[in-house]
Amino acid sequence: MQRQFSAGGVLVRKIRGRTMVAAIRPRGKDKVWALPKGRIDAGETPAEAAVREVREETGVEGRLVEKLGDVRYVYTASWEEAKGERIFKVVSFFLLRAGRGRIGEIDEAMRIEVAEARWLPLEEAPRLLTYGGERQMALKALEQVGS
Repeated sequence: MQRQFSAGGVLVRKIRGRTMVAAIRPRGKDKVWALPKGRIDAGETPAEAAVREVREETGVEGRLVEKLGDVRYVYTASWEEAKGERIFKVVSFFLLRAGRGRIGEIDEAMRIEVAEARWLPLEEAPRLLTYGGERQMALKALEQVGS
């Protein structure tokens, strides 16, 4: 079984006294809200990958706070070279505090992957995010920073 390793971020920012989290809607998945994440590049640590992926997919720089945990799952490849192959995936998630940038101002090259990026209330993220593992990471972030 092939193994894949990715990293993602739970990027938080206070807006009008309320803690918000950056979420993305992947292109072609109109009803999906997810956390920004992606593959770890050669020579990159998981934390560095998380910071880079968050910036690329949301338009906002993130400052690393701490690792929240790992999400593990198995899925079936849909791309031609590995179609039908089972893949074991580990995604390491990190809590990030928002810095410079504006949500949704993403690189044109990322528009292939990301249809939209927006702030969601962190306390609602465990209900609004689509994937169970990501909902758990939002809950962990909520425990750390509060609402």
